[in-house]
Amino acid sequence: MAEFEDGKEDGALRTIGEVSEALNIKPHVLRYWEQQFSLLKPLKRSGGRRYYRPDDVELVESINRLVNDEGYTLKGAEAVLRSSGKSGMDRRGGDRRTGDRRANADSAPAQNTAIAPDKSPKLGETLAKLKAIRARLGQAIEA
Repeated sequence: MAEFEDGKEDGALRTIGEVSEALNIKPHVLRYWEQQFSLLKPLKRSGGRRYYRPDDVELVESINRLVNDEGYTLKGAEAVLRSSGKSGMDRRGGDRRTGDRRANADSAPAQNTAIAPDKSPKLGETLAKLKAIRARLGQAIEA
């Protein structure tokens, strides 16, 4: 959780400036993420001033980790947050196994990913094609 050094209680509302400083994320990025992530909705008071609740701050930390540390696209990060309930609020629960990650030729398959080959007769064929594409992309990147 973010460390705030402003003397406010842990459950206090935070301004966009306070969140920006504590998490080292520029305010314009936070505003952009509000547009891109429907789960991120800080309180807005008169004049459009934003106030982030503790759950909002936790969600921003999760978005930052997924996008900047784990390499998710914005859409993929939102899918993971929606499906995992990691948005800071239980009403957004689900399954963490979905999400769009950036391709990485030498990365291992995502953990906890279950594929049931008996559900689709063409699944094996599709997986083989995808593996071939991944191999070609890996070779192109190395060249």
